[in-house]
Amino acid sequence: MTLRLRTLTFAGLFSLAPLALATHYSAPEQLVAPSPFKGIHGLAVDKQGRLLAGSVVGASLYEVDTDSGDVQTLIGPNDGQADDIAIGPNGEMAWTGFYSGRVLYRENDDAPIQVLASDLPGINSLDFNDETGALYASQVFLGDALWEVDRTGAEPPRLIGKDLGGFNGFEVGADGWLYGPLWFKGQIVRINPAGGELQVISSDFKTPAAANFDSKGNLYAIDTFSGQLKQVNLADGSTELIAQLDSALDNLALDADDNIYVSNMANNRITRINPQTREQRRLVNGDLAVPAGLALSEDGKTLYVADVFALRAVDTASGKVTDLRRAHGSDAEYPINVALGRERLLVTSFSTGTLQLISRSDNSTLAMVHQLKAPSAAVELDDGSVLVSELASGRLLRLSGPDLAERSEVASGLQGPVQMIKGPSGKIYLTLLSGQLARLDVSDFSLSVIAEGLQLPEGLTELPDGRLLVAEPTAQRLLSIDPQSGAKEVVAEHLPIGLPAGPGMPPTGIPTGLAADAEGRVYFASDLDNGLYRLTAE
Repeated sequence: MTLRLRTLTFAGLFSLAPLALATHYSAPEQLVAPSPFKGIHGLAVDKQGRLLAGSVVGASLYEVDTDSGDVQTLIGPNDGQADDIAIGPNGEMAWTGFYSGRVLYRENDDAPIQVLASDLPGINSLDFNDETGALYASQVFLGDALWEVDRTGAEPPRLIGKDLGGFNGFEVGADGWLYGPLWFKGQIVRINPAGGELQVISSDFKTPAAANFDSKGNLYAIDTFSGQLKQVNLADGSTELIAQLDSALDNLALDADDNIYVSNMANNRITRINPQTREQRRLVNGDLAVPAGLALSEDGKTLYVADVFALRAVDTASGKVTDLRRAHGSDAEYPINVALGRERLLVTSFSTGTLQLISRSDNSTLAMVHQLKAPSAAVELDDGSVLVSELASGRLLRLSGPDLAERSEVASGLQGPVQMIKGPSGKIYLTLLSGQLARLDVSDFSLSVIAEGLQLPEGLTELPDGRLLVAEPTAQRLLSIDPQSGAKEVVAEHLPIGLPAGPGMPPTGIPTGLAADAEGRVYFASDLDNGLYRLTAE
């Protein structure tokens, strides 16, 4: 069915005149504390002894103080996007732009940044050979290949092997072979970069993410699924548990004293481990990683948060955060939005193209729908079917039947649907990247434009009096909109929202989530500092 768009033409449509029920909000109250990073991935210790950390979503590369845990940005967006970081024999640094598909490089802190390779989507891990200076890099998730990268950038990368099984987080060994995990095969392997020969070392992993050597030649590897750090015996492949951590581990690095640093993408966490004493110390930590979509329980006591690397529940009285799902430690698939059904949660991921239905009573997965085109939101209709908005295609799909396997297009031609809600009134509303707020009539799936001229509207919620609240992150403000007249009013501004989209991200970047309770208190997630905030009407 082709989209039919009806535009309301009220005099107040484009105004910012006060409403009869005008409300302004107090300064944001912190419910969950901010944290650095936006998901943390690659780690490296450079020749100066600095601990470096990379974030793909944050598009930045950071320096972390190993005593205080303080974090400062070393290279910001967009060149700083780093899924992995490698230090060369002379202190030079290279890193991978996962979404941008680039291998970047600089000789030192004062040297210009160079692009050594491009057009390699999913470029993931890399390392130097300290003897020869050769640089190797692998593609994982958006590709599956291993390359040697020309240090000058003059020659195209040399293909070493492809369809390996996800050669992630690897390191060059003393023998010149590359040692690392095959993410999708549960193995630690070594690969000869000269001819691509592959030998399996250990199969004692569920989802291995990275492997590194210490100064004595001992090999350590992490399992992102189990949250375990293990030492791997190179002779027979047996493993010894060194530390039990949480799932969603991503990378590791060792310093000159053979202390092991491990990153956890779901908690913006770096843990330092002494492999001899097994002592652990958290240097950096966050209760939330990259909070985006929000949904509030009917009693207002539980706020569900789509946290990109986890799905979480927050107690609105205490701010306590509880994990419901973690990336790579369960079947969570990078949740970007969450909505309430009568008996289930509807979780969407535009990065993996999935809709997941989760039981609200026992947290079990009820259904998983794949091959959607960047689904941005979902709502449950009265008959139990589910309506999904596709950001990439501009369509609304209705999913029904067993496991929601039946799908039909009910609207098309939408200009970037970002958020879709079914409010307490039972009406369905959408924000569109075209700067519109629209209402959906489910009797014929036609849309009526309520307001236009909005600045990249994202988060959306319905207030108890029927007004709509819309987040304009690029303007760092919230608008109240009358659904009958379309009249608008700024009700909160100078908010900690509005992170620009990084390379490879949708125009929204991390969409700002909104939710409101029966008393009119408003919750929003910060894409700038990863905190969760509450606004109270004055």
